[in-house]
Amino acid sequence: MRIDKWLWAARFFKTRSLATDEINRGRVQMERHDVKPSREIRVGDVITLMQARTAHTVIVKGLNQQRGPASAAQHLYEETAESFQARANAIELHHLSPEPALTIAHGRPTKRDRRNLQQFG
Repeated sequence: MRIDKWLWAARFFKTRSLATDEINRGRVQMERHDVKPSREIRVGDVITLMQARTAHTVIVKGLNQQRGPASAAQHLYEETAESFQARANAIELHHLSPEPALTIAHGRPTKRDRRNLQQFG
């Protein structure tokens, strides 16, 4: 089975063309090597993909030619423990980091503020 079709069937991407684009951008790797969308996969292969700046490392547990419900798609792969822990840590750091917009005390700088900054900078 093609890797782009499997990623679509496993519901990592909404469309097959999005899966193909991400593969072509180098955001999907198999056995730590970049792949092409036509790469054939088998049960037991390890796939690493980047989504929202976090890496998912999954082991292929099944193949399905058609896209089914999400409950069926979850049986097609198993996420590694290291990947799950890394994603949990990234989510925790995101929740703990302050929102940049909240650090501005009085909102957006005015034209006058910008001119004052340029005078001293």
